Amino acid sequence: MNSSPELVLKEAPGGLPEGDGNSVQALLDRLQQQAAETLRLNAVLVARDATLKHAEAKIQALTLELAHLRRIRFGAKSEALSAEQRDLFQETVEADLAACEQEVEQAAPAATAPTPKRPRAGRQALPEHLPRIEHRHEPESCTCGQCGQNLVKIGEDISEQLDVEPARFFVHRHIRPQYACRDCETITAAPVPAAIIDGGLAAPGLLAWVTIGKYADHLPLYRIEQIAARQEVPLSRSTLAEWVGRVGVALTPLAERMAELLKQSPVLHADETPVAQLDPGAGKTRRAYLWAYHSNRLAAGPPIVVFDYQASRAGSHAGAFLEGWRGHLMVDDYAGYKALFKSGITELACLAHARRKFFDLYKANQSPIAQEALVRIGKLYAIEQAGRDLDILQRQALRQREARPVLDALFAWLLATRKGVADGSGTAKAIDYSLKRWAAFIRYADSGHLPIDNNPVENAIRPIAIGKKNWLFAGSERAGKRAAAIQSLIATARLNGLDPAAWLRETLEKLPAWPNSRIDELLPLRREHKP
Repeated sequence: MNSSPELVLKEAPGGLPEGDGNSVQALLDRLQQQAAETLRLNAVLVARDATLKHAEAKIQALTLELAHLRRIRFGAKSEALSAEQRDLFQETVEADLAACEQEVEQAAPAATAPTPKRPRAGRQALPEHLPRIEHRHEPESCTCGQCGQNLVKIGEDISEQLDVEPARFFVHRHIRPQYACRDCETITAAPVPAAIIDGGLAAPGLLAWVTIGKYADHLPLYRIEQIAARQEVPLSRSTLAEWVGRVGVALTPLAERMAELLKQSPVLHADETPVAQLDPGAGKTRRAYLWAYHSNRLAAGPPIVVFDYQASRAGSHAGAFLEGWRGHLMVDDYAGYKALFKSGITELACLAHARRKFFDLYKANQSPIAQEALVRIGKLYAIEQAGRDLDILQRQALRQREARPVLDALFAWLLATRKGVADGSGTAKAIDYSLKRWAAFIRYADSGHLPIDNNPVENAIRPIAIGKKNWLFAGSERAGKRAAAIQSLIATARLNGLDPAAWLRETLEKLPAWPNSRIDELLPLRREHKP
């Protein structure tokens, strides 16, 4: 049916007066405008509906992804991932969560219903020791925008943001005026202080920055060279390598003294990790080892970790390092340590290693025997956690009262279970591992100062495992020993709650003129515990 404005007018009863032609045209124009506006609004509504449906679909998809990521984030952790892998995994999940939430917030204004946001915990306060740069933001006018009266200050809204400057290079200019005596013709000037590198280009701060970059942040020298080049500071790799070599020589006496202090402890942890060493003659690398020795965290005094670089995994290297030492040594089941236990050293076995055997078995086939072993060992660790802040006598009483019965029951259960397990099976191997070293496993329970596992030294080795993926190999045995000395000092500084970079810079400033009789004062140990 034709319903145009012209037809409507023609069909009107009685028509229109002749003098109303202008009014008719105006009415026609208005009706046409209304029709066009109606079409435009309809098009806008169609487009808006399409946008809304798209936004709702996007928000729904992002909401589902957020739920999935949160399940992953808060799901049970697995020992199948190393600590470094779990950290990287957690970083990725956190970044994905933030990205999804940002996309939801951007899409939400187009939707009819607001998207619920994840509740956030209160933001952590920024460290008080950091310098503050104040930026005051005053209103454009000091008069009221409504009535024109003068404004009165009633308070302040203060917010803080954390910022950082990249490595900033600058130059120390040392000026020493020279004075002459006219009578005797002698010249006098302030002496040049001793330095790690006499007459060298690098100040102690730069030497510390390069050393920390290589050995704490695991940056190869070519990357440090690139960082400096971005600020138009030419530092060749050969120059950086020379600095690292000289710093290593200067710091070696400190590492040696720290090893002497470590061996005064009656209880030690030991472990080793392979590293690659360049073999120039063969054009490839060969396997060397970094042996690690850690102080007892249950004993008084500052924690110490010392690394000893050796060309092989032969047990004689541990024997040489611990020559003359007698005490309790916590180790894994590596045969290289066995000779030590025939020379007066008492073996302690790591309960975490025994637990790991059962954990791997449970992950492989959901073994009920492995699950029961994990539950029983978990009780022992719960007792250790309860006694963490007790003194030695209190912890000893707790262990004898609560841990001893659990250990006795575990031993009886292992013996009974082993009788029904086929030889050579994974379950048999896990049980035999514990039974074979049972005497060494349970020694800790009769004391208040012996550790339950070897985790402290394994944790100390972990950064080495990360670093060797970056620096790939040690260039020589000398380089390996230098790295071990520097790593010992850096790791010990961290254990003692010190900033390795700040400690190293201060030490490199003092070391050239420091008397050897006071070398203990330079060690990276907590001040209240320094010898």
